[in-house]
Amino acid sequence: MAMNALRNLSSTDAEMSGAIARLSSGLRINSAADDPAGLIISEGMRAQIRGIQKAISNAQDAVNMAKTADAALDEVQRLLREIRAVAVHAANSGVVDSAQLQADQADIASAIQSINRIADQTAWGTRKLLNGTAGVTANITNITNVLGAYFGGTFSNLPVAAGSIGVNVTTAATQSTWTAATAYAGTATLGVGSFVLNGYTFHITATDTLADVMEKINNQSGNTGVVATIDSTNHLVLKSTEYGANFPITLFDPYNKFGAATNVTGVNAQAVVTVPTVQPDGTTAATTAAFTGGLRSGDSGLKLTDTYGNTITLTPAGGGATGSFTAGQLTTGNLLFQIGANWDQNVAFSLPSTRAEVLGSDVIPNKSLATIDVTVTGGATEAIKIIDAAISQLSQIRGRLGSFQKNFLESTLRSLNVTEENLTASESQIRDADIAAEMMRMTKTQILKQSGMAVLAQANQDPQLVLNLLRGG
Repeated sequence: MAMNALRNLSSTDAEMSGAIARLSSGLRINSAADDPAGLIISEGMRAQIRGIQKAISNAQDAVNMAKTADAALDEVQRLLREIRAVAVHAANSGVVDSAQLQADQADIASAIQSINRIADQTAWGTRKLLNGTAGVTANITNITNVLGAYFGGTFSNLPVAAGSIGVNVTTAATQSTWTAATAYAGTATLGVGSFVLNGYTFHITATDTLADVMEKINNQSGNTGVVATIDSTNHLVLKSTEYGANFPITLFDPYNKFGAATNVTGVNAQAVVTVPTVQPDGTTAATTAAFTGGLRSGDSGLKLTDTYGNTITLTPAGGGATGSFTAGQLTTGNLLFQIGANWDQNVAFSLPSTRAEVLGSDVIPNKSLATIDVTVTGGATEAIKIIDAAISQLSQIRGRLGSFQKNFLESTLRSLNVTEENLTASESQIRDADIAAEMMRMTKTQILKQSGMAVLAQANQDPQLVLNLLRGG
């Protein structure tokens, strides 16, 4: 009887010790013996939770880095706007003298130095962001067929890898071309009249020959984007100065000097471009994508763009005929962000160089922002073209960076916070003690322990009574 009471008391004592351990630690599982299966699941969740907490910190660091880069790019764009204003002033050649041009050029040179300084010095810690080491650089080796190229780091939804750029022109670009139906031989005059070419009105006098009309058109080619020639059969031939459908020839001929009005357009080049990319399994493989010329308003039919904003600008020799060639080489230096708790949850982003020799390099052969000179004839006009291209290039970079920050990093942060919350709740359900239940259990064991000790004391009295009887009471 006493042994039975002692056994029950020992069991109650062990249960009470467990309850005290759970209440003091707040954990239901204090050792593997408490719940082996629960411990295995809980430890896996704890590792995930800690990894997610660090991934949240990583993603926030990435957001701050993106803000740093965007602030630097914003300053570069401000400088480009200032340079453009100076170039527009320099283009006013009717009133600007050589001293003013020299002052304008000095102002531009100072701004370009600032742009290069920003590109070289913008960093996150010791990691340079805008000098090209954190992005993809396209090095053109085939200058006969390719004027320039820009790759932002993503190609066909895959990260770009280092390697060669292959181009297969499937549709050749053409200029808008029109030939008049009426011929005017030698010194024959056209008679008094007028016509409108691409919104610009030309007047024909009684003594104007076809050669005189051709000269008038060519003198305004900067306004109309059209040049004129006379073919061997004495017909006027009009041709757009640029390639593609964005540069049509629209002729309104109310005096019927050329036989008919017209509205003709050129053809945009189309090509299949092949570059190496990083596959989902980490290997590198050649990937192709379709590029289309003149995709954006004002773009030449020789400026080919894909759906990710990557561009290749071909020369008339490269885009004016179908065929395949190697354009150049890609070098890469992507920024890699670990934005998840597991080894494969990372993302790469590319920030290309914003140095002056890279900006605006795909407009005029062998020229860029670094080479503009408004003191030479036509330099201001070229400068405006190059600066406009540079501004567009910077806008694309900032747009990609902003999209990456908003739609990926900040979205990932929100998702990770929710994941951490739910995973922590699940791990708590397995690992943590139910305090109310444990308090009830402890109260019960306290009562059982007290009653058990009382019963044990009573049970220990029974042998004493027997001994007393044997002694004769």
